Amino acid sequence: MELVCLGLNHRSAPVEVRERFAIPPTRLGEKARELIDAPGIEESVVLSTCNRTEFYLAGESGEEAIRALRQMVDTGGNEHWYEKHRIDAARHLCQVAGGLDSMVLGETEIFGQVKDAYRRAHAAGATSGVLNRLFQRAFGVGKKVRTETTIQEGATSVAGSAVELAEKIFGRLKGCRVIVIGAGEMSRQTAQALVSRGASTVFVTNRSFERAEALADEMGGRAVRYDDWQATLAGVDVVISSTAAPHAVVKPFHVEAVRRVRKFRPLFLIDIAVPRDIDPEVGDIDEVYLYDIDTLEQLAAEARGRREQQIEQCAQIIDAELVKLNLPGT
Repeated sequence: MELVCLGLNHRSAPVEVRERFAIPPTRLGEKARELIDAPGIEESVVLSTCNRTEFYLAGESGEEAIRALRQMVDTGGNEHWYEKHRIDAARHLCQVAGGLDSMVLGETEIFGQVKDAYRRAHAAGATSGVLNRLFQRAFGVGKKVRTETTIQEGATSVAGSAVELAEKIFGRLKGCRVIVIGAGEMSRQTAQALVSRGASTVFVTNRSFERAEALADEMGGRAVRYDDWQATLAGVDVVISSTAAPHAVVKPFHVEAVRRVRKFRPLFLIDIAVPRDIDPEVGDIDEVYLYDIDTLEQLAAEARGRREQQIEQCAQIIDAELVKLNLPGT
């Protein structure tokens, strides 16, 4: 029996490709069951989140299993898909479960998503000896990585740094309201990271209302016409701005106009545009916390440096656990 993984993630494919292959959580078990009806596939687990869709398969021949899968799933542009075989597939799953392959390094949400994907496949009768042992071992690895290293400390991306700063300002982000000005990829990543930590409402505004609607739909939020975003400022806690404007979009008078209505509550502004979208003088207002992309990148770079040693420690944990697994075909 050989183990293989076919997948795409946030590094290999843009969101418009990932969303084509996204599978709702309620269909993961059903999809895994469908796959084992194909010749060459004896076991299957399907993992699908906003940042990845991956198929873990076991069969007598890994190459045959991959061919069968590609016939069932129209993978189209093959340049977005990665294949991992035998021990590399097992190692990849352990990295995913440990949060080492995530957009925000060390994030915890993926651990629960992997467990749910396995639970659904197991309940559907799509797993047996190979994948049962592999996933149980991966869960153990995920726990060890988080308890024996400090991999979760210090965000290593702009989005992650923004979330950490927001949590320092507001404490828990549950119930926070966010407005995104500009509908680019960096805005999407930052808003998504805030939502994953509990932000409850996302407003999106863009000069192209259609793009605003598309991002708002993805976030479960609401699109706001570009001429109306200033009125929304009175009710939000976080502003993310990333437009292509050649001049400042958010100016001191925009914030001053709503301070009294806001009862002078803290306002966190994240400027990830180049050139900057938010006038630096906005940061002089008492209850305003303003960070630009250079500051966020610096925080992320410092965290990445601190984590290099931790990543090596995580790799050693994974390799030690994979030796114990003794997978067939590896």
